[in-house]
Amino acid sequence: MAEVPIFWDPKGIELNQLGKKSKSGDPADGDTPYVRMPIRMLGIDTPETSYLGGESTANTKLGELKTFLESGNFDSWIDSGLKALLLPKLTNAGTLQITQGLAAKEFFRQLMNQRLQKPNGTNRSLFVRSADEHFDRYGRLLAYVAPSYTKTELSSVTADERKTFNLLLLESGWASSILIYPNLPKNSDLLLARLGTRKAFENNLGAWADSKMLTAYEYRMCMKLHQQCKKAKASEGFFINESSWVQRYCVDMTSLKIYNPQRYYKVKPYNRFFIWGDDVRKAVGELNLQAGE
Repeated sequence: MAEVPIFWDPKGIELNQLGKKSKSGDPADGDTPYVRMPIRMLGIDTPETSYLGGESTANTKLGELKTFLESGNFDSWIDSGLKALLLPKLTNAGTLQITQGLAAKEFFRQLMNQRLQKPNGTNRSLFVRSADEHFDRYGRLLAYVAPSYTKTELSSVTADERKTFNLLLLESGWASSILIYPNLPKNSDLLLARLGTRKAFENNLGAWADSKMLTAYEYRMCMKLHQQCKKAKASEGFFINESSWVQRYCVDMTSLKIYNPQRYYKVKPYNRFFIWGDDVRKAVGELNLQAGE
């Protein structure tokens, strides 16, 4: 685990359980309502279940994308290594993605039921800790989530019992790692996330069991690429705007080399973290990144 030369110590904040004491909207006092809200679990990405249409629609779109790529008409705009990676994975990709997405959802449901149950049969609440950036563009809280233990319980629970659901999903293989600067975990948690993802990847756990799997971020990327290829073909210009389908730069956390968005595949899935274009200059200076080949 010493292979990762990154030290990051986010401030974050520990949040009181949302909706813990009252139903959504009930006031704690005159200026403090309790609310419920969606949480986007940080650092992980589970397979999609309904992104841009259902199974049949996804299979049709990604099958068409395969035809577009095989035509060679888009070779000027798409990295050859990325094309070679994607082509074998596009047949019935919607079926596989949605099947894996439903399996990931069920695994998480069972995990929640198991880990939140107290010995007396009641359920404990959630421990929620946000990152430095608290919300995503959809208004979801960005956070790490785990069972909430009392101070007395914390003196006796094991390290495994205190693991976040984020980490457990990575270890199960039902989530891929998607760390995005500046919302990186602190160094010790980063090492755990990398190790959990690597073990799942190398042991073909969860979604990694199928060699034709697309990570959820690759799946979304392919759906956007299909849309751009279709527009380009219709205009007979075959011009594709890269930023319309792939935007994040990828960094190898072991070498601190940074790669252009289409070359993320140069980095092993468990060594990746991503940077939006607007953040690249700052990240290069803060993390001493070097250009990848």
